[in-house]
Amino acid sequence: MFKFLGSLLGIIFVIVLGLVGYTFAMLNWSYSVGDRAGYVQKLSKKGWVCKTWEGEIALVTMPGTVAEKFYFTVRDEEIAEKINQSIGQRIVLAYEEHVGLPTSCFGDTRYFITGIKSIEPNQPIP
Repeated sequence: MFKFLGSLLGIIFVIVLGLVGYTFAMLNWSYSVGDRAGYVQKLSKKGWVCKTWEGEIALVTMPGTVAEKFYFTVRDEEIAEKINQSIGQRIVLAYEEHVGLPTSCFGDTRYFITGIKSIEPNQPIP
């Protein structure tokens, strides 16, 4: 009986350790890196248990065209504050795409914002 219980606990431990290792690897390895330019339309903190900053930016390619929306997640409070102060301004968001995260507790999207810069002349990012 004790052998069976010890084996079962060992198997459960290995599975949990594997899931933790997989999650750590997926959070620290990015599938793609890039920039998106446009006008931030929305940024809000959402979630029942794990609160994350979720937002959308309207990507405008040419005047008169329909804007495409890019949905993103912000994990850094300082970057979230800068984005919040830049709503309505044209900015560039630097992002990393993380594929394969096992839960939405880290964010609702695959795109995590890592930086922000202003496009508008004479409009510094606060």
